[in-house]
Amino acid sequence: MPLPVRKTPEQLRSARWFGPDDLRSFGHRSRTKQMGYDRQDFEKKPVIGILNTWSDLNTCHTHFRERAQEVKRGVWQAGGFPLEVPITTLSEMFMKPTSMYYRNMVAMEVEETLRAYPLDGVVLMGGCDKTVPALLMGAFTADLPCLFLPAGPMMKGCWRGETLGSGSDVWKYWDERRAGRLGCDAWTELEDGIARSPGVCMTMGTAATMASIAEALGLTLPGASSIPAVFAEHSRMATHCGRHIVEMVWGDWKPSDFLTRASFENAIVTDMAVSGSTNAIIHIIALARRAGIDITLDDFDRLSETTPVIANLRPAGKYLMPDFHDAGGLRALLVRLGDLLHLDARTVMGGTLGEQIAGAEVFNEDVILTRATALAPSGGTFVLRGNLAPEGAVIKPTAAEPRLLQHRGPALVFRDYPDLKARIDSDDLPVTPDTVIVLQSAGPQGAPGMPEWGMLPIPKKLLKAGIRDMVRLSDARMSGTSYGTCVLHIAPESALGGPLALVRDGDLIELDIAARRLHLDVPEAELTRRRAEWTPPAPKATRGYGKLFQEEITQAHEGCDFRFLHRGEKMTEPEIY
Repeated sequence: MPLPVRKTPEQLRSARWFGPDDLRSFGHRSRTKQMGYDRQDFEKKPVIGILNTWSDLNTCHTHFRERAQEVKRGVWQAGGFPLEVPITTLSEMFMKPTSMYYRNMVAMEVEETLRAYPLDGVVLMGGCDKTVPALLMGAFTADLPCLFLPAGPMMKGCWRGETLGSGSDVWKYWDERRAGRLGCDAWTELEDGIARSPGVCMTMGTAATMASIAEALGLTLPGASSIPAVFAEHSRMATHCGRHIVEMVWGDWKPSDFLTRASFENAIVTDMAVSGSTNAIIHIIALARRAGIDITLDDFDRLSETTPVIANLRPAGKYLMPDFHDAGGLRALLVRLGDLLHLDARTVMGGTLGEQIAGAEVFNEDVILTRATALAPSGGTFVLRGNLAPEGAVIKPTAAEPRLLQHRGPALVFRDYPDLKARIDSDDLPVTPDTVIVLQSAGPQGAPGMPEWGMLPIPKKLLKAGIRDMVRLSDARMSGTSYGTCVLHIAPESALGGPLALVRDGDLIELDIAARRLHLDVPEAELTRRRAEWTPPAPKATRGYGKLFQEEITQAHEGCDFRFLHRGEKMTEPEIY
């Protein structure tokens, strides 16, 4: 059903730039003509920004030059005027110290780009892990009609006839190499075979998780989140995005018109059902706050208890994203969760989520499982609390070895990542399979930027003995492609003097995932003494963006956004002089 028209050409936001008979608008029109456009190309037409995060340094987005042209084709077809605008890209592979450090910077760039330019609506092109929330956070604040175009997963990897999945198989085979069981030639072959096309990780890592969440929030075209990047279907979807955003502008259909608490609860249920990346928790909280909706860790824990894990996808399961798409994709999965969803939540299409998934079918029940055959009856992600994590921590139980879901063991503490890297493979490291490995100084301020260090390496001496999982704790994040009994996002972080900073070698730590408990078995009087002796670390930055980050970043349970960017007054329009 088309969106109802609510705007006339004179009411378009861009008309403030192009419409008046004055000197400034003369300049806007003449400079547009300077680019080779005729007045009939843009006059009284919706101006559509195509925010393109293509870069030679972003391996996931190498196809975006072509996709931007396909979006333009759709905009022209629908009677709009498309303008491509480059936005800083957040390359998960190459950006240091971590792409998460710059997520909020890009969100600010998106917000200010939409504020400053004569744009009526926008297509957001992204896929790599932190690019997706950055684009959406900025767009929510700007509150112009917007539509998200997911980059799509890459094709499946292959090595000696074995299917490879992004990240998950890297960690697996790197452990084998560290254990001395994989030679240089095999390692090079793996390097050649694991990433064979444009697109994001084809496991249910952060990129695929965030694309699924964007679709569940109602921000994509139906079925868009799982289309592989190199499929012709992806090109057609890009053109459809161009056509539909023009319709959204005429209908004045903005995020604030359809995003509600129900939308975000749908996103959380989706995250749990696909056993999504733990990173998604931070991003959903940040997105919700940008939309003026209070989502907390308690919402994740509550909904995880009733949501089965029915996507049989790595790292929790067996298959990869191209298989998921061929099995029916997210629409088919959501049909199986119907009674857990708010089907009346509205979407960019103008209708409801229920209408958007109606008629979807599952074509492979080994990929999209039934509730009776679910990987787990609940708990894609659990929230833990206790004296070691008073503001919460998270773990993905489906990625952990069952024997470790309830565990008590002595701590082995690394004060920061360089300390970990220097000592983890020492032959004389005092470690056993029962040891709880603890990493400090890895949170939003401590690292800085909360890098994906949370899948702490298994010590080499234990790898050689056949150990492949241990209990590991940190205030870091981990890649959505990672696995293992890794407790993450411990808050408050150690750099702020949180309880994690007080752990010492040999302290007993208790993990009880079923009870949602993380406990440091040290007398309170001793913790008080240690707290009095603790001194805060020196600032990591004294100028520039680093100083801003240090002063304004919130903790993991608050979304790691900047305090001054939480939802406030509606975006003010710029004066035009």
